Amino acid sequence: MPDPRTVSTLQGRRILVVEDEYMMAEDLQRDLQQVGAEVVGPVPSVTDALRLLAMEETIDGAILDVSLRGEKAYPVADALRERGVPFVLATGYEQWALPEAYRDVPRCDKPVDLRHMARALFG
Repeated sequence: MPDPRTVSTLQGRRILVVEDEYMMAEDLQRDLQQVGAEVVGPVPSVTDALRLLAMEETIDGAILDVSLRGEKAYPVADALRERGVPFVLATGYEQWALPEAYRDVPRCDKPVDLRHMARALFG
């Protein structure tokens, strides 16, 4: 049973999911939909994520896997910052291992805990 506070925080929100591991993306999509969020994506690459961002008018938040098929998700993070969209980095990297420009971004260990992610994105 989903946590009621997580449900109220995420319900009706449009969440972009950028994740290249199929099972992880499917699990995130299912979990987000269970709490009433609308999933945008999931997409497995920087190119796909940037294309989706260009087409989507409303994104309320995002979950970005840092490493996507040999590339880093930082261009997506930059595009989200430009739009003022909050996001979390889903990664096994420690905060200190991230580039300086992204050390202030909330990070979530995988698998992503929706309660932690919801608090990081929306307080």
